[in-house]
Amino acid sequence: MRSTPYKWNKLGVVFDPTTTSIEQAQWIAEFAQAPSAIVHDGFVRIYFSCRPAPDANGQYTSHCAFLDVDRNDLTRVIRVSDGPIMPLGDLGTFDQFGTYPMSVIRDHEGYRAYYAGWTRCESVPFNTAIGVAKSNDGGESFQKLGPGPVISYSLDEPFVMSGPKIRRYRDQWFLYYIAGRKWILDGDRAEPVYKIRLAVSDDGFNWSKVGKDLIESRIEEDEAQASPDVTFDGERFHMFFCYRHSRDYRGKSGGYRIGYASSDNGVDWVRDDDRAGITISDSGWDSEMVSYPHVLLLDGETYLFYLGNQVGKHGFGVARLEGSL
Repeated sequence: MRSTPYKWNKLGVVFDPTTTSIEQAQWIAEFAQAPSAIVHDGFVRIYFSCRPAPDANGQYTSHCAFLDVDRNDLTRVIRVSDGPIMPLGDLGTFDQFGTYPMSVIRDHEGYRAYYAGWTRCESVPFNTAIGVAKSNDGGESFQKLGPGPVISYSLDEPFVMSGPKIRRYRDQWFLYYIAGRKWILDGDRAEPVYKIRLAVSDDGFNWSKVGKDLIESRIEEDEAQASPDVTFDGERFHMFFCYRHSRDYRGKSGGYRIGYASSDNGVDWVRDDDRAGITISDSGWDSEMVSYPHVLLLDGETYLFYLGNQVGKHGFGVARLEGSL
């Protein structure tokens, strides 16, 4: 039996750092990636990752920032943070050269963020691990809880620990993330293959890894999967994620698409991409790829933030669901 696709109405671009006239945002040169939303009384705060201009050697760093949008019009930006909201790591640490992506959750102590820290490598372009930070000023800025990662490499997860999405269900912490499977060569360029994984915790600091890939591969064995955004409707878990080909994925043919899976327990998932209901447009900012989905339940409506072409170089947009999940 063929599943009925969700129907999303695209509302347009929320924020494009390459064209914005907002004075506070001029420190951002390009990219607004991996949106993560927190609802406030009069606005929605969206955390994202971005890149200032490169240094004298042409090297980029990635930083976390936020913007606030009108709660009644999610495409109307009313504020952008005037600088990074969390510092990069010190010399030799896992997050010396970047923080991307970031997932923020509100808990009884305030706000907590899980993020991927980037370090540069010699034989491959980068490696990442997952750190944790907290905010004591209402989510305006974040302080790391230590210089090292909270989720790092292990025997069966040897590199590229990234894409954290933090959730709490029934007083237990769930951290969905990606783990590198292997590096492959696309011409003379090393490209990572990564799969979606899960760790659980009673306190959000000491984690037990489930130790298996959650989503089966569909388009090829070396399919790369990212951004496992999970929502629970009281009976069933829903996951929107993105996936791509292992090679030649920076254009339309092999680029990211958004997939969907469901689960009864948050651990065992059934993939059903036909139901995702959102794909590339015929033209415009999301005509080559769609990726890094983030679901927001707001005032009786369901929204999906997502990246467009070049994995968010020109920012992210939003769509509204007809009906419910």
